[in-house]
Amino acid sequence: MSIIKVFDQYLCKGLENVPVLREGNVSKEEYSEFQYSPENIQGPGCDIDPSEVTLPGCSCHAHSCLRESCSCLQTYGQTCRQTYDSHGRLQDQGDTETGYCRPVFECNALCGCSDACFNRVVQRGLGLKLCVYPTEDRGWGMRTLEPIPCGTFVCEYAGEVIGFEEARRRQLAQGLEDNNYIIAVREYAGQGPVSETFVDPTVVGNVGRFLNHSCQPNLFMVPVRVHSLVPRLALFAGRDITPQEELTFDYSGGYSNTPSVERLVQSDPGTEASETGTLQRKPCHCGAQNCSQFLPLDLSVLSY
Repeated sequence: MSIIKVFDQYLCKGLENVPVLREGNVSKEEYSEFQYSPENIQGPGCDIDPSEVTLPGCSCHAHSCLRESCSCLQTYGQTCRQTYDSHGRLQDQGDTETGYCRPVFECNALCGCSDACFNRVVQRGLGLKLCVYPTEDRGWGMRTLEPIPCGTFVCEYAGEVIGFEEARRRQLAQGLEDNNYIIAVREYAGQGPVSETFVDPTVVGNVGRFLNHSCQPNLFMVPVRVHSLVPRLALFAGRDITPQEELTFDYSGGYSNTPSVERLVQSDPGTEASETGTLQRKPCHCGAQNCSQFLPLDLSVLSY
């Protein structure tokens, strides 16, 4: 049996609340070009610094905010109940038929409420015991070492926030054997687009980059805004998850195998991938009963 060792020595560098463990052998050189960051950083083509506080705060002065009086909870007309319950679990998982999620605005540094406010979850960072391990046919993966109740925040998918042209350039420059870590989140309200966010944790990122794709995932992604207009791509448990179970999400942005709506790079025969040839779909090895047989070529699309 593999000995579980602390991964912080090579990867997290003590930047998380809890150490991320790993199984198997890994050399320091394997991650020499990877910089760990628990949160998003500004990259090429991004006009807004994700770490800058740009959103207004609420005027609540209670221990914890209530929707009836909190401007953060009332943003974009959220449902009548609180965003999170008293255990910090997301209560509204969005439209189960379309796979679309609801917007989440947490209280921030300018709010008058306490740090213990129920509407502060993602900003508190990693709080679960997670383990990175080598899979048989999908590279590195991540599993939980403790039970995770449905709705619990697991981790962010953090990295460089980049612009569309930079995201497209990076994807086209990838070789057939290269991993594509770029996630694109396009948010909609009604018929019109609200914003789009491109996150690439290839060189700078957090533990979320080790999550594998599944056509039947146990996590789902929600854009959560805290201090900045740039959303944090937060991953929550879509069901109760047992210890030692692998953690996965749908790279296309759906939950229950919902297809993507748009493409960053078209897959028609006329699309050339720089000097690496045309983009080709890679086989999916998730093993789900509803497996589509291929990893999504499209990048994630989350809508309201």
